[in-house]
Amino acid sequence: MDRRVMVILAEGFEEGETVTIIDVLRRAGFETHAVSLTGELVTGAHGMRLMADRILDSEGFRDYDMIVLPGGWGAADNMAADSRLTELLRWYAAQPEKYVAAMCAAPGVLAKAGITAGKTVTSYPGPKLEPLFEDARYSTDTVAFDDHLITSRGPATALPFAFALVDQLGGDSAFIKERFLYRALKEYND
Repeated sequence: MDRRVMVILAEGFEEGETVTIIDVLRRAGFETHAVSLTGELVTGAHGMRLMADRILDSEGFRDYDMIVLPGGWGAADNMAADSRLTELLRWYAAQPEKYVAAMCAAPGVLAKAGITAGKTVTSYPGPKLEPLFEDARYSTDTVAFDDHLITSRGPATALPFAFALVDQLGGDSAFIKERFLYRALKEYND
């Protein structure tokens, strides 16, 4: 497929979410780049270091179909403080053919950028984030959709979130779900 996705890497990222998102999108055949806010190596919340495919600069990042923000408390703080990313998020949100996606603590970054007003969103639950969505419709769904805005809740929702991203981009997550034994996992949790 010709779809391109950037997944933002910021210091303190939630490793399980980030790796799952990148892995599933690449398995679906999308050109997926891990884009760092700072340098080539980025350290996650639990000490895992990932190597970025690209480093964010002021130009050249508007040719993706989707921008994805994984969670992590430290990462969310670092993303919210980056004016380049805020500008890029606002630009993507204004394009009817582009997608903006975030999970866990990262929907708070979208709220601080003014992207969630009037939208249906979800995030990691609790008093640190939920007040940021007073001008939005807050959902407790695993994955919340509002036009081209896609949000999810936390580490355990990384797979459903990644599968939803695949499907929204026109891919078919069914094959990946089968290979991951996703149905067996669902049966185990019932």
